Amino acid sequence: MKTKLSEKMQIPEGISCNYKDEIFSCSKSGVSLSRRMHIPGVQFQIKGNEIHLDTAKGNKNQFKMMKSNIAHLNNLFKGLNEKYTYQLEACNVHFPMTLKVDAGKLTINNFLGEKVPRHALILPDVHVDVKGQKITVTSHNKDHAGQTAANIEKATKIRNRDRRVFQDGIFITEKPGRNE
Repeated sequence: MKTKLSEKMQIPEGISCNYKDEIFSCSKSGVSLSRRMHIPGVQFQIKGNEIHLDTAKGNKNQFKMMKSNIAHLNNLFKGLNEKYTYQLEACNVHFPMTLKVDAGKLTINNFLGEKVPRHALILPDVHVDVKGQKITVTSHNKDHAGQTAANIEKATKIRNRDRRVFQDGIFITEKPGRNE
């Protein structure tokens, strides 16, 4: 049944926000983040220090999408204050792998003794730090940091071998939100 739906949320102090052409951008002290926000039939408006999401004839799916977008906005606001950090660890049993950060990608050499190196894409505005077998992924944008960590983990996925024997790979050990 279609009803009038309305949600609003406060903009934290010191954060300036702008919504234009379905792009929601916010900034604070030199850090700016943006995200595409579009829900068919839902209007985004910034009034003073509040964000309003309104629809005249909404259903439960639009309500769920409104709540999801509010969660994304909260992640943007939290990312302006502090960086999101993912910890990964390279584990090897058979062959020692070497990790090197190049321009926009992480190169994994000698994984399971392979001659051809594997690569993982590093998204923009994400900093990857490799110290031995520990990898740290940090960014103000939670989506980009999480996707980069997933790309690194996926680059060492083992196929056509027994996972009980071949346990090598790079695995996420800590991520934001898990221990909060």
